[in-house]
Parts: sequence; structure tokens; C-alpha cells
Amino acid sequence: MSNLWDLSQIQPGRADVVPGDTIPALFWNAVRQRGDRVWLRQKELGIWKSWTWMQTAEAVREIAAGLQALGLQRGQTASILANTVVEWVLADLAVLSCGAVSNGIYPTDAASQVQYLCEDSSTRILFAEDDEQLDKALEVREQLPLLQKIVVFDMKGLRDLDDPDVMSLDALRALGRQWLAEHPDCVERSSAACQPEDLAILVYTSGTTGKPKGAMHSHRGLVYTARGFNTLVAQDENDERMCFLPLCHIAERMGGEYFALYTGSRLNFVENPETIPENVREIAPTVFTAVPRVWEKFYSGVMIALKESSALQRAAYAWSIGVGTTIADKVLAGQPVGLGLKLRFALARWLALNNARKLIGIHRARFLVTGAAPISPELIKWYLALGVPMLEVWGMTETCGASTGVPATRIKPGSIGPAAAFNEVRLDPATGEILVRGPNVFMGYLNLPEKTAETIDQEGWLHTGDVGVVDEDGFFRITDRMKDIIITAGGKNITPSELENELKFSPYITDAVVIGDKRAYLTVIIMIDQENVEKFAQDADIPFSNYASLTRAPEVQELIQKEIDRVNQKFARVEQIKKFFLLDTQLTAEDEELTPTMKLKRKLVEKKYAAQIEAMY
Repeated sequence: MSNLWDLSQIQPGRADVVPGDTIPALFWNAVRQRGDRVWLRQKELGIWKSWTWMQTAEAVREIAAGLQALGLQRGQTASILANTVVEWVLADLAVLSCGAVSNGIYPTDAASQVQYLCEDSSTRILFAEDDEQLDKALEVREQLPLLQKIVVFDMKGLRDLDDPDVMSLDALRALGRQWLAEHPDCVERSSAACQPEDLAILVYTSGTTGKPKGAMHSHRGLVYTARGFNTLVAQDENDERMCFLPLCHIAERMGGEYFALYTGSRLNFVENPETIPENVREIAPTVFTAVPRVWEKFYSGVMIALKESSALQRAAYAWSIGVGTTIADKVLAGQPVGLGLKLRFALARWLALNNARKLIGIHRARFLVTGAAPISPELIKWYLALGVPMLEVWGMTETCGASTGVPATRIKPGSIGPAAAFNEVRLDPATGEILVRGPNVFMGYLNLPEKTAETIDQEGWLHTGDVGVVDEDGFFRITDRMKDIIITAGGKNITPSELENELKFSPYITDAVVIGDKRAYLTVIIMIDQENVEKFAQDADIPFSNYASLTRAPEVQELIQKEIDRVNQKFARVEQIKKFFLLDTQLTAEDEELTPTMKLKRKLVEKKYAAQIEAMY
């Protein structure tokens, strides 16, 4: 359990935990080191099932042998179309152990997107989670002549299926056992034949415009970055991690699967996306990485619970969070925390803060990590006041995840920290664009040499598209995306992300897109937090029949206006939001307006809701 006034315990770790210069080499060496220790845990039908390193290795060996029996060759691609489940990791490591290329496809993708991604990556074998994902693959398989076999993880609902191109994961493992009987060292040989410079994985960017681009990462880059991560935010075999973000996204693939493989941290898989809050409380991770959307949701949950508590409980929380905030201010200012304040904080934790931490599930957390999107500095400070430091990291698919990170001993809310020791980061002197260079930078975009040349210059600097500033301590701060900076009709440069972060700090607002380029004033499109706004409406006896009618209720409009007024007070008049409208459709990851990490796509939203935007002007 972390002590807020002593962050020195969160030390950088070693970069030599497990030998090996490819992902299969790391994995098989880790198996030899850790044997019967538990690595993976997944809840099935209410019961936690554990996988030791040896059990994981047995499954990976059988799947890899089965793939070789099906004819998957070195350098060919296998894709995984599934939610974040243990089988995803088993399939991924098996594909890599064959010397093949592993590619992830979002389970929320439509059949047409599955077709494009399989086509672009020349996929030979497709792993599908269940009947829902299989249906997408079957719908487009006629257009995929290279696709040889579809392997299904969960055959529930498919018992009567008789299709020569489809087999279960169990059947693939059985085929692998037969192949191993005839070729006992086939997986060891294919793993050993893997070279560091070989293409290992494809990670398709969720680009807001145009088709996704396949970012290519080599074994060398992945292993180098995993070692580097441990010098940034160390973890070890005593740590409990939660695996719940999409594994086809670089954050969970690199910071979850491969980093845990390297360090030995236990990976706990949630039952499904809906059970995340309940599973977090059960797992109580010691290191917790999530996107801002998750941290905002947890904060909202505490605020709503507080409104339902007694006056005495609210008073206890107010006093306790006040003590925590006083300490947080001192920590952020680099000032010592006296004994008297430490004792008051111990009382504050006993009175209220421990309950808030348990409600979220962070009562055992040594530290929290946030990334993938900007986060409100106030939110970082709130978690710090609870007694849990939150470290912001920044990176992208093309940098193999984090390139900068806030050190625990020098937290600066609103900053993404200095460059990580394993890469160089600097600003373009002409544009302020953030540039990255290092062995962690990707090999380029699959089949797109022109796009690769646009992104990586001749000196090896990756042009990230993010604009930033750097302070005298070398801490970077993102000011915006190069394409997102708003220049109003009056010539004022506005950074929309700052306004949007402040708005998202509200428990009633899930996301916001500020509009105003070449216009006289700023407006905003808002997606409300359904659960919290519904609770507000029920408590106030406001009638509504569905989500759309909820967004149109005058009292809800007034509620959101108050939140905007609160944010406007922090900005100059020219930067204030004059009008807003609420999206009247409840969006999910399946909707085109949202990226897989649940961020509104600015350009698409502006185009799709052009009529509503014009009405505000």
C-alpha cells in the first residue's frame, strides 16, 4: 500500500529480468524461470481459473504445433478477432513461436472491416472468439482467397456446425499434439529461428480519417521496449495486473501482455467489459493502467455514491479529502510532509478515503498509470489526495507505447513527463511538433512506403502529429494535435483539449468536442454520462422515456449548462464556450463516431453533425 508522502518506493527496475532478444525467446526463458508460478487468471462462470507458466507453455506449444500442421509458415500472418481473453494471449504467443506475424482485430469491427484487415495483412489463419465473431468472418471469406482456416475459441452455439474451413481451438490443440508426436522439437526450432529484426506484430491504427494503417513492429523493438518500460515504471512477480483494454491496441498488448511476460506480473482477465468495476474490486490490482475514460468513470462513481450517503458521511469525506489535498499540494510542490499531517492523513484514510479506494478497487495499488488520451490535471490531483499516485505516460502505436512518463518522485499534473531513457524526444523548432527517435519506433506502415516516409524523416525522427511545449526540467506537455488547433475568426489560437478535459472532469459528461475553427465563438458537442444523468433525473423526478428524451429534458440541458459555466470561469472570455448541444444517441465502441479507446473522432463528429453545429451559429 503506497504512502503518499514517500513515493521513492516506486523505483525504476532492472532491464535484464529475462534473457532473450525475441518475444518467443523471452516467453520460453520465462517459462523455464517461473515454472509452476501463476501467470494468468480468468473468471469463468463465477470461478477464477489460474494458468501457471507451465500450463500456459503447454497450450502455446500445442497451438503453435497445430498451426504448423495447418501449414502456417514463417513470415505469414495470423489474425485474432476476439475480446480480451486468455486465449488471445495463447494464440498470440503461439503465432509468434511459429516465426509468423500476429495481428489483432477489434471485436467491435464490422464484417467489411474484418475483410479489409485480413486482406491488407494477407491473413492465412483467423482466430475468432465465438459465433458472433465467426459470423463476420464467414460473411466475407469468399473475398479472402488466402484465408486457409478459422479457429474458434468458444464453440457454444456452434455444436452443429459442419464446415471444413472452421475448427475449434481444442481441435487445433489436438492436431498440435499429433504433430508434436511426429515432430517433437518443431516449436523449439521455429522459436529459435526467429530473428530480432523479423516482423513480429501488426497494430492497425484506429485513424479518424481514411482506412486503418498497419504499424509494423519487430521482435527487437518489442523486447527493447519491454526492457525499457521496467526502467520507467517497474513491476515484478508480486504485482497483480488487470487485463481488460483491447489486446489489439498497443497499450494492452505492450504494457499488459508483453510487459507482464517480461516481469512475471500476474495478469487477471475480466469476465466481460460490463463487469470491469466489480472485477477491479475483486482483483485489487497493485499496478493499474487505464485510459482517462475509466478514471473519469471511477471518480463519477464515488461522487454519485457520496450524494446518496448521510450528512455525517459527506462531512467525513469532505474533511478527509481536504487533508489529502493538503498533502497532495505539498508533494506536488516538493515540500516535506510533517508528522502531524501524516497522522491526520492516517485518520482521514480510516474515516473515508479507504472506503473510496475500496469502492474503486485501488486499495492495494502502488501506483496508477494513465495514457492514450489527455486527462484533467484535477483528476490526477484527486487520486493523489486519495493516497494513490497517478503517473501519466504518453506514446502512440508507432512508438510501441510509452515514450515519455512522469516519474513518481516528481509528479506534475498536466505534464506527460520527460523522455523515457530508452528513446529521444524533442520539439520541432518550426512547428512545436513532438518528435521521437529510438529503437522502439516502428518499422513503418505495411504496404504504405509513402506514408512511412511522411512519418519518419531521413534522420530517423518520428513525426507524431502532437504539438507540445517543454519546461526547464525537460517535462513535456501536449498542447494539441497539429490538426486540431482552433483558430477563431478573430485570429485567436485555441487548444480545444484543455477545455474538453475540464468538461470531462464533470461526472455528468463522458466526452466533449469543442468547435470554433474560423468561427466567431466556441461551441461544444457533448456526450452525457448516461448512468449519472439518469440518476440525476430520477432523483429530481424528471420524466424521460429513453436516452434521447433524457438529453432533451430542460433540466438536463440546465445541468450541463451549469457544468459549462463552471469550466468557462477558468478561461478568458474569447476562450469560453457560448453554446452546446447534446448527442441524443448513446454511442458504443461499435459506432463509427468512437475510436476503440472510446474517444470521439473529432473530424467525423464535425462532419456528421454539421447541421447541428451550423444551428449553433
